[in-house]
Amino acid sequence: MTDTKQLTLPITGMTCANCVATVERNLKKLDGVDNAVVNLSSERATVDFDASKLGLGDFIARVNRAGYGVATGEADLIIKRLSDDNDARRLEKALAKLDGVLEAQVTFTTEKARVKYVPTIITQAELRRAVSAAGFEAMELGGAAEDAEAMAREHEINEQRRLLIIGLIFTVPLFLLSMSKDFGLLPDFVYSNTTMAGMRDTLPWFGWLMLALALPVQFYVGWQYYVGAFKAIRNKSANMDVLIAMGTSAAFFYSLPITFGWLMGHVYYETAAVIITLIKLGKFLEARAKGRTSEAIKKLMGLRAKTARVIRDGVETEVPVDDVRVGDVVMVKPGEKVPVDGVVVEGRSTLDESMLTGESLPVEKKPGDPVIGATLNKLGLLKFEATKVGKETALAQIIKLVEDAQGSKAPIQKMADQVSAVFVPIVIVIALLTFFGWYFFGPQLPINADVDNFTRALIYMVAVLVIACPCAMGLATPTAIMVGTGKGAEAGILFRNSEALERAGKVSVVVLDKTGTITKGQPAVTDIVVSNQLSITSDELLRLAASVEKGSEHPLGEAIWAEATTRGLTLVEPAGFKAEAGHGVQAEVEGRSVMVGNKRMFEARGISLGNLESEVTRLQSEAKTAMLVAVDNVAAGIIAVADTIKDSSKDAIADLHKMGLKVAMITGDNQKTAEAIAKQVGVDTVLAEVLPEGKSFEVKKLQSSTVNGPSSVVAMVGDGVNDAPALAQADVGLAIGTGTDVAMAAAPVTLMSGDLRGVSRAISLSRKTVTTIKQNLFWAFIYNVILIPAAMLGYLNPMLAAAAMAFSSVFVVTNSLRLRRVKI
Repeated sequence: MTDTKQLTLPITGMTCANCVATVERNLKKLDGVDNAVVNLSSERATVDFDASKLGLGDFIARVNRAGYGVATGEADLIIKRLSDDNDARRLEKALAKLDGVLEAQVTFTTEKARVKYVPTIITQAELRRAVSAAGFEAMELGGAAEDAEAMAREHEINEQRRLLIIGLIFTVPLFLLSMSKDFGLLPDFVYSNTTMAGMRDTLPWFGWLMLALALPVQFYVGWQYYVGAFKAIRNKSANMDVLIAMGTSAAFFYSLPITFGWLMGHVYYETAAVIITLIKLGKFLEARAKGRTSEAIKKLMGLRAKTARVIRDGVETEVPVDDVRVGDVVMVKPGEKVPVDGVVVEGRSTLDESMLTGESLPVEKKPGDPVIGATLNKLGLLKFEATKVGKETALAQIIKLVEDAQGSKAPIQKMADQVSAVFVPIVIVIALLTFFGWYFFGPQLPINADVDNFTRALIYMVAVLVIACPCAMGLATPTAIMVGTGKGAEAGILFRNSEALERAGKVSVVVLDKTGTITKGQPAVTDIVVSNQLSITSDELLRLAASVEKGSEHPLGEAIWAEATTRGLTLVEPAGFKAEAGHGVQAEVEGRSVMVGNKRMFEARGISLGNLESEVTRLQSEAKTAMLVAVDNVAAGIIAVADTIKDSSKDAIADLHKMGLKVAMITGDNQKTAEAIAKQVGVDTVLAEVLPEGKSFEVKKLQSSTVNGPSSVVAMVGDGVNDAPALAQADVGLAIGTGTDVAMAAAPVTLMSGDLRGVSRAISLSRKTVTTIKQNLFWAFIYNVILIPAAMLGYLNPMLAAAAMAFSSVFVVTNSLRLRRVKI
């Protein structure tokens, strides 16, 4: 049996879709890798692998060999309680064994530990916990914990900024000198004579000055393009770096023999320098814009409390939130954030959970109620027992869920990936054809032309190489997915992967589970009707039924039990309890056989309802569920239970209708009760008397129907527990979650608040995200389709081509960022 694991690596140095393909291909070549997915926008690689065959070092070595890097962090810790050098060696070994740790060095004399680690796999808080588990105490040097991955990204952006500034320092004067020379604006002492074409030649030293200005740009600012091109070719692929290196090198090296006086003609140093500097500017702006696509994740991370008030041994102590342990009693004062997940043990208050659930109204909390970390305590003092800390908290799981979704690939991206794989080789072929076409078949140049046939062909070839942009295609989908999933998280809508985000917009039919989705899921007893066949009081009927339901977990049974408790009735333990799914329950109470169930259960046993038949019809028409009670196989009465419809349900269903969707309700209730509820909320189709195991079959039937087209795309909305098969069967499953159980639902989409309006918001967000992706892809393709032929035909100057190429990626990222402002 294989030991399958998943790890996420932060990749540095990727610039375009070809880089993604190269890293993916190299990771997949490792023996033991099941799957590898690389995302350009989040700059992360997610790998599923056999842990018995591969380790972290193998992946890092492979990424480095492919020409890229893995972002790492360094933690400097002060270690207390080290007795001797043996303790230091023991701790060093313990740290080195941790997943995600690359190097660990512990020095006894300085009582310090330096740990190099991968921040997506292990955090500094976990390192400190490992030190504590080994029997020592760790204190961090330099204050608050650093976000190592963010620092690596920031370093990359700062490096791009530095190179851009250097590029501008040399390129701007070079460009001005070149233009001044071409327009005859330089002082007379610079010129030597006038050519036959009427142009004035400059003295040799002027060419050397231009070379001196171009050299730092070409081989310092642009060095990463040569390195990237070399590594891409070594990996038998071609990327954007290859195109830039070829294009700028052609212009630069063509100019050298002219400067050396071996050839006559015009130098093109400024062309090479401007191309590199403009592309560097584009990459810098793109990196900054890409950073904004992950702002939702940063906001979620910022919600976390930094410290917690913990009561240990009767003493209140303020500790870092990472040091809170399960079982600690934590105190939260009004206006403070709840640091971790837990259960209230003392006090009453209201909490603002809007930052996680999107629900604006504060939620009341009393002893026994759960609290979620990062929510805000509004009024009273609360004491709660910590139940989930660190990576187990709801907030940590939400962040993980959003990061996983942002790192996954949407089906719509496959076409862009396929094109990107062959794009650069095709462009190189087109560039060569452009050169030979203009050189051998181009129209004859005028006698006084400033360029010869070879120069003209070369310049047009450079324009083709530089205008081509695989980056925009690579960024079109992942940037929109990052912003879309982040926007959803802010609204309390969690997409498990990008496929769910894409598919939700195609939904034509929405199936809503009744209990807990349309209704509050908190049924209460409304009527008790006794039969004339048996001499029994309403309280006695309720007592017997509630005694049977003591062993039931069904919401209707719990309502009967709760009503009896409220009335102060004495219940007894049932004997021989039996439950029949979709029918009812049966047990022996004080020597009498008591049965509580629906009409199907009574009909199966041949029990006559007598005068209760008409009462059942009346109650069902009032949207109440009639629970029949039989004592010793004689119909004894009816206990009617009704569930309150959520305030938002009617508006939510109206919103779905406005979006052109059909809405169906599925329930185990009888047809009349279901229809009465459906009428109140405006549902189109009622699927009643459906047993739990039959819900997935009903969804399947709807999928094969032709409600809105040849076959319907069906969304199923439920609580994620007894609806699990139906949620899995649906094209899009949406689980109504509340707080702590949010990441446990198996559904592709989780609505964190119980508000049904989240369904229309999720579908609306999906539609707007997919529209943005299509706009991005259209731009990325149409840009190349129009401008590459334009460059081939000689309509584009290489410098203009470089500017267009540099800003095409910026346009795509900026267009994706517009999603942050849309209303859903």
